[in-house]
Amino acid sequence: MVLIGGTSNVGKSTVAQVVAGKLGFECLSTDGLARHPGRPWRTPEWEVPAHVAEHYGSLSVDELITSVLGHYDRLWPRIEELITAHAAEDRGTTGLVLEGSALWPVRVARLQVPHTAAVWLTAHDSVVRGRVHAAGCYEAATAEEQVLMDKFLARTESYQALMIDAIDRLGLERIDAGGGQSATELADTVLAAADAQTAVGRPSTGR
Repeated sequence: MVLIGGTSNVGKSTVAQVVAGKLGFECLSTDGLARHPGRPWRTPEWEVPAHVAEHYGSLSVDELITSVLGHYDRLWPRIEELITAHAAEDRGTTGLVLEGSALWPVRVARLQVPHTAAVWLTAHDSVVRGRVHAAGCYEAATAEEQVLMDKFLARTESYQALMIDAIDRLGLERIDAGGGQSATELADTVLAAADAQTAVGRPSTGR
């Protein structure tokens, strides 16, 4: 089993799919278990629901962080059950790549699950901001839409800072996903890190 954490828009889903393809594993996202209000920008195929716009428009950044961390806290028992149930299945079962922002470092580090590795993808705030601006057509968006994107980015940046602090404090594995590498290159880096781990979230060598 390979766990891939990270904040929004660092490329977790894409990299996880490539890793799963290389290993012949199933690929799942923690978003499939229960979804918190997602991106607050529209696309040609998707309009921002009223409750999502209200969520980002009415809450402060601190309140947004408290909300998403609370959501992940409530979701963790279901994530842990999924991980432990998969690990308990017969060894002939297809492996699993699980990705999601809900894979909080402190909780993952406490897992006692064999044959499991965990890594987190990170990227400089400017990289995440550029991706969100491109996805939401920021320059062409209305002032109200820009405010929502700005709130989303402020929450994302704050979340990543907290996450990196926890990762580094615990000596876990994080990989820079914002250096222009292809998804295949990042997947190979993830696989190398996973191979080096002797227990979940604990690298066999120093960072």
